[in-house]
Amino acid sequence: SIATLALTANVFAQSTTPHRVCGTMEHLQMQKQNDPGLETRMQNIEQFTQDYIATHPNQERAVITIPVVFHIVYNTAAQNISDAQCQYQIDQLNQDYAHINSDANNAPSAFLPLAANCNVQFCLAVRDPNGNTTTGIERRSTTTTSFSTNDNIKHYSTGGMDAWPAGSYLNIWTGNLSGGVLGYAQFPGLAPATDGVVFLYSSIGSIAHPGTASPYNLGRTATHEVGHWLNLYHIWGDDSGACTGSDLVNDTPNQGAENYGCPTYPHSSCSNVSDMYNNYMDYTDDGCMNMFTAGQAARMAPLFVSGGARYSMVSSQGCVPVTGGSCGTPVSLSSS
Repeated sequence: SIATLALTANVFAQSTTPHRVCGTMEHLQMQKQNDPGLETRMQNIEQFTQDYIATHPNQERAVITIPVVFHIVYNTAAQNISDAQCQYQIDQLNQDYAHINSDANNAPSAFLPLAANCNVQFCLAVRDPNGNTTTGIERRSTTTTSFSTNDNIKHYSTGGMDAWPAGSYLNIWTGNLSGGVLGYAQFPGLAPATDGVVFLYSSIGSIAHPGTASPYNLGRTATHEVGHWLNLYHIWGDDSGACTGSDLVNDTPNQGAENYGCPTYPHSSCSNVSDMYNNYMDYTDDGCMNMFTAGQAARMAPLFVSGGARYSMVSSQGCVPVTGGSCGTPVSLSSS
């Protein structure tokens, strides 16, 4: 059900085996316990999403550019990733979400016609919440040796860094994550103070400039988790083995569970139709992921229209240089 999907953990972990392993429901369960209205809000967002998709089929959409701030929380020099590595990750996100990634044509030929440009792009913020120039990257040396999915990395008081206004920025936190966690995200509709995505520092990078968390070092952990932030569910619908789960997307084949590593086409878990194991919302290795579908792109669109859960992002000035105001008139940031 939609309610069940809405409460599914969107954490995945790295283990001693050479594939991703689903983590726990810690993060979302914590949000549920702290926020009794969460389930209702997520159901309302889902209804809005389905209604918008139904009434706006095949709509041409303007590209939405989302300002990003990296909060780099480090305990060792290795965890203090460079500005360049952050930019490489932004570059990979932009390629993946526009379907111009260098490995786009590696998708099985049967799936290539379904691949889509999501009309979502990302920039490192150049204007901070106070209207000042920024690099979109801030850092903190912390005595905390590792973080879990309890959101401590998102608060200065618990060793991390505070979020920038969630209505104007995509907050990305990087640091050392315990329990082998690669990353976790927050769906639309949850608490603004913790809104964003969290990544293991060594997963940050791109195909051209990998991180060190091989085989999860080509920037696809970010692509996957930002997908959750943009209201996408895991492609198998988080109903392992039963073939009854749904990601609420019509053009992704039903599959029984997550896939690991890099399967060989065709690889079917539910029917004579192959799983779309190369989709960013599966659990395959970074080098095996290469596409979103048109149906997944359609789920993102309602977030950025009037009434949508992330509509304020459209008017964010985070990507507008401080000197670029209209006729010298200061432009204020929207916030949430």
